Amino acid sequence: MSMATRTDTRSSAPHIADSHDLIRVHGARVNNLKDISVEIPKRRLTVFTGVSGSGKSSLVFGTIAAESQRMINETYSAFVQGFMPTLARPEVDVLEGLTTAIIVDQERMGSNPRSTVGTATDANAMLRILFSRLGQPHIGSPNAYSFNVPSVKASGAITVERGAGKTKTERATFTRLGGMCPRCEGMGAVTDFDLSALYDDGLSLNEGALTIPGYSMDGWYGRIYRGCGFFDPDKPIRKYTRKELHDLLYKEPTKIKVEGINLTYEGLIPKIQKSMLSKDVDALQPHIRAFVERAVTFSTCPECDGTRLGKEARSSKIKGKNIADVCSMQISDLAVWVRSLDDPSVAPLLTGLQHLLDSFAEIGLGYLSLDRPAGTLSGGEAQRTKMIRHLGSSLTDVTYVFDEPTIGLHPHDIARMNDLLLQLRDKGNTVLVVEHKPEAIAIADHVVDLGPRAGTEGGEVVFEGTVEGLRASGTLTGRHLDDRASVKPSVRTPSGVLEVRGAGTHNLQDVDVDIPLGVLVVLTGVAGSGKSSLIDGSVSGRDGVVSVDQGAIKGSRRSNPATYTGLLDPIRKAFAKTNGVKPALFSANSEGACPACNGAGVIYTDLGVMATVESTCEDCEGRRFQAEVLEYTFGGRSIADVLAMPVAEAEEFFGAGEARIPAAHKILQRLADVGLGYVTLGQPLTTLSGGERQRLKLATRMAEKGGVYVLDEPTTGLHLADVEQLLGLLDRLVDSGKSVIVIEHHQAVMAHADWIIDLGPGAGHDGGRIVFEGTPADLVTTRSTLTGEHLAAYVGARPGLSRTP
Repeated sequence: MSMATRTDTRSSAPHIADSHDLIRVHGARVNNLKDISVEIPKRRLTVFTGVSGSGKSSLVFGTIAAESQRMINETYSAFVQGFMPTLARPEVDVLEGLTTAIIVDQERMGSNPRSTVGTATDANAMLRILFSRLGQPHIGSPNAYSFNVPSVKASGAITVERGAGKTKTERATFTRLGGMCPRCEGMGAVTDFDLSALYDDGLSLNEGALTIPGYSMDGWYGRIYRGCGFFDPDKPIRKYTRKELHDLLYKEPTKIKVEGINLTYEGLIPKIQKSMLSKDVDALQPHIRAFVERAVTFSTCPECDGTRLGKEARSSKIKGKNIADVCSMQISDLAVWVRSLDDPSVAPLLTGLQHLLDSFAEIGLGYLSLDRPAGTLSGGEAQRTKMIRHLGSSLTDVTYVFDEPTIGLHPHDIARMNDLLLQLRDKGNTVLVVEHKPEAIAIADHVVDLGPRAGTEGGEVVFEGTVEGLRASGTLTGRHLDDRASVKPSVRTPSGVLEVRGAGTHNLQDVDVDIPLGVLVVLTGVAGSGKSSLIDGSVSGRDGVVSVDQGAIKGSRRSNPATYTGLLDPIRKAFAKTNGVKPALFSANSEGACPACNGAGVIYTDLGVMATVESTCEDCEGRRFQAEVLEYTFGGRSIADVLAMPVAEAEEFFGAGEARIPAAHKILQRLADVGLGYVTLGQPLTTLSGGERQRLKLATRMAEKGGVYVLDEPTTGLHLADVEQLLGLLDRLVDSGKSVIVIEHHQAVMAHADWIIDLGPGAGHDGGRIVFEGTPADLVTTRSTLTGEHLAAYVGARPGLSRTP
């Protein structure tokens, strides 16, 4: 009877719950969005496209995903919310039909030196359980195989109950075996200090002997060293006794009292280890990183041979391999090894581990190893590593938000990524993708094109519909969707070569290559073939080489393009000179700051667990400066007027007439050259898109003295129309006598090259060799490599034909 009832229910009219099939956004005004409204179909794949800076990320991440996360956070108790980031409601009138949003962005994975690919994806956790069950000899729990858990030994008195209220005190010893190597503390490397880089031993502390950044005798360090009583601050360091020198350099944390204040004294070396060496070297400020590179030598730990593990963990093996051997294997090989294990007692664990390792291969990361430090992954690799945990997820009706998932992918790998996005959609999820690549736009069920231009000229929906509709729409994206670059009819002649001999970094197999100088060289190959290893290991460190990588630029919400590029310095000096006052008055972070908002332009009101409210400062009306400062003008403009100018207008303003400042004009020219003419000088760095940040970095690095420029995927975040402008910039660099080496997957850049070096044929140990060297025309003619096939298809295809993925 109940079955019949169920059948009747199914055959009736559609349920009202099934009518909620759209995400509705009305009146979105986040960043540069101009009160836009858009309806996005659920359980479909929607691609958001448009030039860099047109408002794609503001709509997808800043509005839809941000509101979904904020509403989920509000379901937790006030106590739990106190530990979570407080999110303000996006500036939008109506948001309906939202589902749980899972964001998979390009943020680099944490630069914690203890984090590896294995620890970040739960693969290490599964392997530790596996070894604790099957490893011979058996040494203990999964913690005994973790390089982040130290061994602990303790002894003392314990109280044992003997029944009827009787107790007896007994002496006991407690041990807990951890997997951490005691010599390097699980870091895999040991550090040695060059003491001459820490201090000048001919001087006393009071004479400024210490040469460590931030260690000045004028502040608290001076008080501590003068008041600790362990040594004489007026005696030259070379005259210290052995005990005094030990106390200065190595003393354990010790409580002391200085001028009636309780303080902790600690030797220089443990203090440096905690404050500087516990972080990833690349994440340090430039002057501190320079000090660390000068003063500290890192060498492989002699005890654990870089495996990070103690001898007990290394002694326990399965089929002749310990956990360190297994983690150092290429993931595709590790998957084969795991399949060879057959033990019913751990069958579910083996199944889960196999699925996880297969996901790595499926997503194109089979060339990594689990012991690879997470901080060394590129933005694209980090994003795909985060994707892995979602591939096997049993969640449905979730909104997945991707930020350019094809970044760092060779055209050969893009088809595979497309399949994964479609898999997520076919499980009943809504997939939102911010993307520029035509191959990825082609698979969309629905397309939202923002524009028409960038910055203040963007922020509008210029097209909504199907891919075919976009192609015929006449928008900037529609017009460029079928763009094809042709191979250059003639190429430049090299002025010399940069010799690389016996390169063996990571997976490179003793590579010898001559990189031509004075021309545009493109390095290509599938992801993981060894391109970055060749550049980082054999080219970047040389004299005269300026390297622009994908690393994030650092800056708070007070930083802007004018402060980051150094543009504000000549402008402040010019204002000060014209008006006869101090340059510090023209800094919103110094004396000229509005006292009400401290130069931020906005007042932040902290409402505890509720979102921090941001309101424009009433005193300065968001202009960040004191009223008196704004009365000083230069060329008829105040400092606030200058910071509100777009780069293109400022370039004109400072380039001629009474407001001419050659130093500022030169920086503004570089910003315009990289396509940032629409960005205002005072726009906070935190509001710039990924593509804009990378181009800002490129403009800054272009000022450095160097004959060879190395660019790592400069088309990241660039719209098809912006790629032409980038090619023009690369040509101007080469024509000015520079050598330009570009790591790139974009076929338009390959076709524009004078010389191509193709690495491969595959990834990981299947790559690491040079498979082609020559001109783009030769590569297209021979089609001898994967890159050659895709480049030939790209330059030979005609608009209207289906694209080769």
